Amino acid sequence: MTHQEYYDSKLITLEQALDLIKSGDCVASGHYGDETCTVLRNIHKIADRVEGVTVWLNNPQEDYPFLSMPELNGKIDILTAFYAGPHRRIHDSHRVSYAPNNLHYLARCMEDVKRPNIFFMTVTPMDKNGFVLCACCLQYELELMEAADIVVFQVNRNVPHTYGQVHIPIEKADYIIEETDEPIVYAPEYPITESDRALAKNIASLVDDGDCIQFGIGSLPGAVAEALSDKNDLGAHTEMFSSPMGKLMKNGNVNNSRKNLNRGQTICTFMWGDEEFYDYVNYNPAIRVLKSSYVNDPFVIAQNDHMVSINSAMQIDLTGQICSERVGFTQFSGTGGAYDFAYGAFHSKGGKGIIAVKATAKKGTVSRIVAGLDFGSVVSIQRNIADYIVTEYGIAHVRNLCVRDRVQALVNIAAPQFRDQLREQAKEYKLW
Repeated sequence: MTHQEYYDSKLITLEQALDLIKSGDCVASGHYGDETCTVLRNIHKIADRVEGVTVWLNNPQEDYPFLSMPELNGKIDILTAFYAGPHRRIHDSHRVSYAPNNLHYLARCMEDVKRPNIFFMTVTPMDKNGFVLCACCLQYELELMEAADIVVFQVNRNVPHTYGQVHIPIEKADYIIEETDEPIVYAPEYPITESDRALAKNIASLVDDGDCIQFGIGSLPGAVAEALSDKNDLGAHTEMFSSPMGKLMKNGNVNNSRKNLNRGQTICTFMWGDEEFYDYVNYNPAIRVLKSSYVNDPFVIAQNDHMVSINSAMQIDLTGQICSERVGFTQFSGTGGAYDFAYGAFHSKGGKGIIAVKATAKKGTVSRIVAGLDFGSVVSIQRNIADYIVTEYGIAHVRNLCVRDRVQALVNIAAPQFRDQLREQAKEYKLW
């Protein structure tokens, strides 16, 4: 059988694909540009004939109908390794459960928590050699494709062509949903504020020409990219390759010329951006998408000399404990790769692990630097590997500082209106 004959023999409709899901099944989809949006938009239609279906859904690209239907409790419920807006909105329905993880271990976590027996993935059209591309994300896609009992490809002509570990033989598909021209889902726009720029200026002062950098997406990474526009010969080893990083690469600030690991190549495990960004990554051989088990392995990250990781937090206590995902008992996001890159940068030759946080929340009424994390909060990054803490008010280099000195350094970069209170609390709690 030729590749085309195999392809033709496996074609099914969307309705037939949904019919594959039975009571008790666990379903997962590819992520970001590989997410099978058409399937997820319609999965609620099976609710009248199933019970106990679980869907793995991490940071969904849309607010799919089945997410906001409380009547599906017990019929179609959700597991996630990252809390996003749709998860937070339905948390009280008890339909969603969070699986703590580090991104380098995500595929194994998903398999061990509940192995998906049906896996859907959006791919590029098949090439003349019988390959499609899992082009935008390899956080877990290759591993779950092997672990699932049924694999369904949905072909989309708008998925960009990328390089790396993305080539999949068509024979890996048990079924194939016909080609579509569905637009790829773009990342939202994040307006940059003046406080973002003030914070980014402090971050940029820690980045030298030739450093290897990592950051994600949002208003602060956008401001960081602006602030790094005068840097030269930067490298990129990053879990997320985003529009801000793409602009640095397009403008020549990131050229990977000094990297000692994967020289000449931007390394990522998933990509997410705007239309201009996807045009830039399409057929760009200088960008490689690799499995998160490699990209986010802290011991791989540490092999990059002068690795500078830039991540954010929600709260930081005066001893250097970093909470980046949950305040009190409310889950806001997930650990993701924050710990992976903090650990890797900490052990990199000349590396810097930067945690950037706006000094206040709730319009200046709440300090993000606190004497102790809120009751119920979790430690995403241990104080043992805390390195640089940055706010718009300054930089605290806490690596190898005793608790007494950490307290002073962190009080000094807190918002001025909270400093006296933090000093008094530090005395009360005998932190100095």
